[in-house]
Amino acid sequence: MGTFQTLPGFREFYPEDLARRNHLFRHWRRTANAFGFSEYDAPVLEPLDLYRAKSGEEIEAQLFAFTDKGGREVALRPEMTPTVCRLVGERASALKRPIKWFSIAEFYRYERMQKGRGRCFFQFNADIFGEPGPEAEIELIALLVQSLRAFGLGPADFSVRLSDRNLWLYYLQALGLDAPRTAAVLSAIDKFEKMGDDAFAAYAEKFGPLDPALKGKILAFLGIKSLPALEQAIAALGGGDEAERLTARLADWRMLLGGLTAMGLADYLEVNLGVVRGLAYYTGFVFEAFDRKGELRALAGGGRYDDLVEKLGGPALPAVGFAIGDMTFSLLLEQRGLSAPPAPGADIYAVIGGEAERRQAFADVHGLRAAGYRVEYPLKGLAFGKQFKAAAESGARLALIYGSDELARNVVKIRDLEARSESEISANEVLGAVQKILPLRV
Repeated sequence: MGTFQTLPGFREFYPEDLARRNHLFRHWRRTANAFGFSEYDAPVLEPLDLYRAKSGEEIEAQLFAFTDKGGREVALRPEMTPTVCRLVGERASALKRPIKWFSIAEFYRYERMQKGRGRCFFQFNADIFGEPGPEAEIELIALLVQSLRAFGLGPADFSVRLSDRNLWLYYLQALGLDAPRTAAVLSAIDKFEKMGDDAFAAYAEKFGPLDPALKGKILAFLGIKSLPALEQAIAALGGGDEAERLTARLADWRMLLGGLTAMGLADYLEVNLGVVRGLAYYTGFVFEAFDRKGELRALAGGGRYDDLVEKLGGPALPAVGFAIGDMTFSLLLEQRGLSAPPAPGADIYAVIGGEAERRQAFADVHGLRAAGYRVEYPLKGLAFGKQFKAAAESGARLALIYGSDELARNVVKIRDLEARSESEISANEVLGAVQKILPLRV
């Protein structure tokens, strides 16, 4: 109808859509608060250099970047991690450790649109700074699981795949790979589930084909799905510095899995070394949440990034975090029949006769709204029949009836539209009578 249309990949939110979005935000915010996280916000526009060589080549190629009127190179934020590292780094000395922060914010990436992915999207981000051990991962992964469970999802609906970039680094070094080849292998592993053997093409172009025996060991390690299998693979390496580091790293794995199991979350966990996360700054444990049916892309992802605060000019500060995107997660809820309920309707509808009755009703309407009730009334005069129809369509539980007879006797009728009952009360007792029938929602 109009000349102007929404830009490709961007979304508008009509009231019913916004109600569903707010349903997500409300549960995420409530869950983060229950875990003791504090909410923050930050500018949507950041210096372009914040993302150069910090987020990785993939995100840098997707930036909405431009030069502003002051000649500065800027970008709409594609993710929150560099920003929160900057914020924490600026005040790190004054913040009590561990620092537990969360945000719900909008992000922008110029990428190919597909199911569950647009060019603007919202994310729930949670991060812990100042705790170097697996205790931070236990807390954060527990928050991630509960942030999905809060909507009625269970272990049949999603799992959290656990992996470890440090484990891969030590293992590939134990196999004799140098840093450039290790980075190329990790890149291939990141793509292996989607691309299969073609994921190693970039490695072959740069370094030549992998030795078949070496490749076999890498794929065998990639196929590990349990802690006992991981322990056996590391024991098979024998001695050496890398083997010792791998053995020491297993203690962190035992602590992580043991803590989450003690919380009753074992059914949500999978050991899956195919998760390495493509972003350049991850340094340790990494994890992703996936739909059990395998019909959707990752629901959430995160990991440890101990070096990023310092790289952005702050102090050395260990950190771990995750993000849940709203688009794919909303698709999962829709598939499971767990989408948000409709936006709440009116609590009360005032049925009004003439102008004198309207003036009487207005005092009650305003008082009830001030008390927290959602109250509607006809803006213009309507026949009583049309008003009662509007009351039913509004979803109101109660109708307050202000007619000429009621005005003359200084009373108001209260009709319970659900119970189909009606009573009269004194005109100065409306609020108290409503509160007895319809206590305020918390």
